[in-house]
Amino acid sequence: MTVAIDHTGPWTVADVLALPEDRTIRYELLGESLVMSPAPGVRHQRASFRLHVALDVAARAAGAPVEVLEGVNVVLPSGLVVPDLVVADAGATADDPVTVDVEAVRLVVELVSPGNSTMDRKVKPMLYAEAAIPHFWRLEFDPAPMLAIYELESGQYVQRTTALAGATTHLDTPFPIAIDPAGLSRQ
Repeated sequence: MTVAIDHTGPWTVADVLALPEDRTIRYELLGESLVMSPAPGVRHQRASFRLHVALDVAARAAGAPVEVLEGVNVVLPSGLVVPDLVVADAGATADDPVTVDVEAVRLVVELVSPGNSTMDRKVKPMLYAEAAIPHFWRLEFDPAPMLAIYELESGQYVQRTTALAGATTHLDTPFPIAIDPAGLSRQ
């Protein structure tokens, strides 16, 4: 598939949001550069859905005033990103906006994709930390599902724990949740 985009000069958030919606491509803006990624595969989407459900159930049980969203536009000071999962303040999503402001984001989750591993492991966490998002989780699939849990401390993410496949890990932030990554991606 070839994508032809007629654009001159640096990209802006408005330029990216004006692109036609395309479920086969994710558009992100890093600085003034447009980044395009293919749509995630089945394993990725299965795990994203299941983690979304687990986060939503836990948030509701805790009475947390948040909404859990998949693949939503988040405006950062350095551009526009589309995290795999976002936990945002419910008030910030009440009017069904096209984007979520970073100030409303409590947690971002990236599921590491083979074609985007550098972005998911290095670039995006750095951008999220710079934007002061308090919590970042990264789900790795290989060799077995593993969920790395980070919290923001002095402008950088510090790994607090690792949830390994086959064991239930209990977390308290951003709200209480118990999770075993083993069940997230298997059919």
